[in-house]
Amino acid sequence: MDLSYSPEDRAFQDEIRAFLAEALPARLSDKVRTGAELTKADMEAWHAILNAKGWLATTWPKEFGGPGWTPVQRHIFEEECCRAFAPRVVPFGLNMLGPVLMRFGTPAQQQAYLPRILSGADWWCQGYSEPGAGSDLASLRTRAIRDGDTYVVNGQKTWTTLGQHANRIFCLVRTSTEGKPQQGISFLLIDLAAPGIEMRPIRLIEGGHEVNEVFFTDVRVPITNRVGAENEGWTIAKFLLGHERTNIAGVGFAVQAFEQLRAFARRPRGNGRRLIDDLLFAARLSEIEIELEAMKITNLRLLVAAQQTGAPGPESSMLKIKGTQIRQALNDLARRALGPAAAPFPLEALEGNAALVPLDQAANAARYFNSRKLSIFGGSNEIQRNILAKAKLGL
Repeated sequence: MDLSYSPEDRAFQDEIRAFLAEALPARLSDKVRTGAELTKADMEAWHAILNAKGWLATTWPKEFGGPGWTPVQRHIFEEECCRAFAPRVVPFGLNMLGPVLMRFGTPAQQQAYLPRILSGADWWCQGYSEPGAGSDLASLRTRAIRDGDTYVVNGQKTWTTLGQHANRIFCLVRTSTEGKPQQGISFLLIDLAAPGIEMRPIRLIEGGHEVNEVFFTDVRVPITNRVGAENEGWTIAKFLLGHERTNIAGVGFAVQAFEQLRAFARRPRGNGRRLIDDLLFAARLSEIEIELEAMKITNLRLLVAAQQTGAPGPESSMLKIKGTQIRQALNDLARRALGPAAAPFPLEALEGNAALVPLDQAANAARYFNSRKLSIFGGSNEIQRNILAKAKLGL
């Protein structure tokens, strides 16, 4: 197997690097490098830069406004963006809802929503998980009752990432209680400005406001906002989760974290020695590097397969498991490498005091705590193993 890039792919890689060197604002890359919190305006600014270039919706075909890249090109773009410390593109509209609308949406829905995702006019969030319905998503209880040409929605969603910035939410709702739980679910597009919606912040263990809970009280949603047929939302949900779990592997982010940690380990410490010269540390770092290289290859194989079939298969669960394990291992090793300096210092306390801890490592404590969620959201790793056992091993 030849794992080297073709001359065309290397030329494409050079093009991406030149674009990032010119177009990526230093203030944004500095915030990503040091782990500073990105504002909504920061994320929207990078969204607009990529959209102007035509490189925003990297997974979209040309007919819908995407660049029509190959899986290898998308991989190169993601890896180079992470290496340059570009902000992550918010995935909910682009990488989740967009493919759903292209596959299951009506022409009217595609024309109404896809251009607004690209322009940034709509910021979407995801309404899947509920209290008591996370990994067991089919247990969701948010109801949508038909009333003429509208649904009346009542219930609660939780862990809604970046919902505080969103103006729309795509939701799984229960439209029937007959038959198996999966058979009574529908997929709705809801305007968060509709009367009866309340969003409350959830503070995470490191103090950040990344997720929210959303309450629906007699919220009226037009039937034209349903994607696909009534009670067939589970098929759409599985399709969307396949895309989410492929992207959730975070190969580019793992490469970024690995290279940051390796660079830090090569710096002389106060005693003049380098951490990379510690045999136990070097062995652990090498072990992670081997696993990371294997994941990169697997990710490319599955991306090519997804391009041929139109959607990722159950193998995306394997990527989700391994990707989250590698990112957690990197965060844990980085925390150990810093020793006492891994304490959760506020960034503002470290300005001008790099002797305490380098600014590019100052957010390690927050990253470590935040990364605990990686093996839970998007379907816990235990659930992913069950999916693989059933779909691939027939157990």
